[in-house]
Amino acid sequence: MFDQILSLLEKGGPVVAILLVLSVISLAAAFFKGWSFLRLGIGRHEVAQRALKLWQGRQEAEAIGLLSTQRGPLAKALIHAMRGMLYHPDKGDLIREDIDRVASREVARARFGIRIMETVGQVAPLLGLFGTVLGMIDAFQALQSAGATVDPAVLAGGIWVALLTTAVGLAIAIPSSLLATWFDSMVDREVLAIEDMATSVLTGEITSGAEKPALWNAKATTTG
Repeated sequence: MFDQILSLLEKGGPVVAILLVLSVISLAAAFFKGWSFLRLGIGRHEVAQRALKLWQGRQEAEAIGLLSTQRGPLAKALIHAMRGMLYHPDKGDLIREDIDRVASREVARARFGIRIMETVGQVAPLLGLFGTVLGMIDAFQALQSAGATVDPAVLAGGIWVALLTTAVGLAIAIPSSLLATWFDSMVDREVLAIEDMATSVLTGEITSGAEKPALWNAKATTTG
């Protein structure tokens, strides 16, 4: 593996060296985000759902205590929603604003590092193409210098070495973009969970249809 990397550096020059550095940065960012999502519980909503059921069952202290053991954006947003409704039930609009503030801050922290992978995914193919253009310029300069005694094999060798930087750039950009998209989709799902569960805390799921509407009850009484 080390010999292959040295061979790439020798053939691709400084452009490949820069691309390899970008690949290391993107890989480090991916490992960091994976560890961060695991630590924050991004994508795992079981504890929050249990806390929501406790809250709806009038076990407010138990629900808040359960969420206090969690670190993620969802848990922190729900704690603010529950505490707001517990101590200031008549200030729903202010509670909603406070939830938005907390959720925005925590979601921004969760997204930290994704932009690095997105940038690598955008820059790497362009940098690879730049290296290819430089290599093609060198190859055609050699062709011009050779005049009538040009060797097609030498020209072909110069061209494939020039195309090497584009291949390296694409090999780095594709997984970086895919990982960035996956992490970003995880955060988007977390935002949807925050909106859904925080609204359930504020409204008590009054439109869920768990109970018969009053109009139905009145009709049933009339027909009876």
